[in-house]
Amino acid sequence: MLTWIGFSLTLISLLYLSRRSLALGMAVAALILALFTLSPNQTASALLTTFTDPSVLLLAFVVGLIPMIGGALEESGEMDRLVTNMHIGKRPFLALSPALLGMLPMPGGALLSAPLIERGAAETPAAVKAAANVWFRHALYLVYPLGPALIASAKMASLDVYRAILFLIPVFLLDVLLGYVFLLRRVNGRVARAGAFSFLGLSVPLAVILTAPALDILINSVLHLPYHEIGTAIGVTVSFLAVVAIGRLNRVDCVAIARKMRPWKFSMIILAMFVFLNVFKASGVPETLAALDLSPIILCVVIGFLLGLITGRIQTPASIIIPIYISTYGMMSGAAFAVTFFSIFLGYIITPIHPCISVSLEYFGTSLPSFLRRMAGPITVAALITLGVAFFVLR
Repeated sequence: MLTWIGFSLTLISLLYLSRRSLALGMAVAALILALFTLSPNQTASALLTTFTDPSVLLLAFVVGLIPMIGGALEESGEMDRLVTNMHIGKRPFLALSPALLGMLPMPGGALLSAPLIERGAAETPAAVKAAANVWFRHALYLVYPLGPALIASAKMASLDVYRAILFLIPVFLLDVLLGYVFLLRRVNGRVARAGAFSFLGLSVPLAVILTAPALDILINSVLHLPYHEIGTAIGVTVSFLAVVAIGRLNRVDCVAIARKMRPWKFSMIILAMFVFLNVFKASGVPETLAALDLSPIILCVVIGFLLGLITGRIQTPASIIIPIYISTYGMMSGAAFAVTFFSIFLGYIITPIHPCISVSLEYFGTSLPSFLRRMAGPITVAALITLGVAFFVLR
C-alpha cells in the first residue's frame, strides 16, 4: 500500500512540476519515490550509479552542447542563410523552413520559423500556416539523431539511437505524408525571393548541421570505443567549433548564446531523468506494476498519447512509460519504441499547453478551434494507423 501511495504522489508531482521545469520535476519525483520505497543507503546507491556512469555524463554533455550549436547558427546568421537560399515551391518551403529551424531546441521556438512562413506564403490561410508551422517544425524530432528527446528516450530503452531511427523512419514518412495531404496539398506557387541563390549560403550551414551525426556514425563504426557517447560528444564538439569559426564568433558571443540557450538546463534534464530511472528500478515499483498485467497497447499508445497531451512534453511521458514497459514485458524492441515514441509525439503536438502552438496562434492571428480543425485530420489518421500497428508489434 505504501508503495502505491508513493508511486501515485511521484506521478502527480512529476506531471505538475515538469510543466514548469522538467529537471526539477524529475528530481522531486525521484526524491518522493525514494522516501517511500528506499532506505538512505539505497537512495545514495541510486545517485552514485547515475553520477558515476560515464555514458550518462557524456550524454548530459552532448545534450547540453546541442542547443549551443543551434544558438550559434542563429547568432551567426547561418540558419537564416540556409532557409533563405531554399529557392523552392511554397509546399516544400512550408515544410522545410520550420523543420530546419526545429533543430534549435528552445521553448516556443516556432516563433523563429513563423516570420519565414509569413514572408514566403503570406496569402495562405492563417490556420494552415499555424498548423504547418507546428506540424513540420517537430517532424525531424522523429529521426534527427541529435534531438535531445530522442537521444534520452532511446537511452532509457537501451537502444542505440540510430537503431531507433531505423524503426522511426516509416513513422517520419507517414508524418510528412499526412502533413502534405491535410495541410499543404492545396497550397500552390513558388516563394518570392529577393537576391540570387547562394550555394555556399545553403551548403555551409547544412554541412555544420550534418557534421555531428556524420562524425558520430563514422567514429563509432571505425573505432571500438568503451562508450558510444564518446563518438557523439566528439561529433557535437566539432560541429560547435565549426560554426564558431565560420561565424567568427568570439568569447562574448558564446557567453551571450549560452545565456540565451541555457545549455545547463538540458544537461540537468538528462541527469535528473536517470536519477529518476535508477530510483525507479530500485524501488520495487516495477515488480508491483508487472503484477497488474497492463495491456501494452493501453500503456504505450493510449496512455502515451494522453501523457503527451497532458504534459506538453515528450521526455516526461517517455520517462514514465518506458521503465514500466521494460519492467513488465522485458526489453523494448525497436518497433515497440517507435510506436510508443510516436504516440507520445502525437499528443505532444496537439496539446494547447505546448508553447509552439500558443506562439503560432498568436503570430498568425488565428484561433485554437481553427488550428485544431486543421490538425484533427492528420492526428486522427496517424493515431488510428499507430493503433493498428500496435496490435502486431506490442504483444
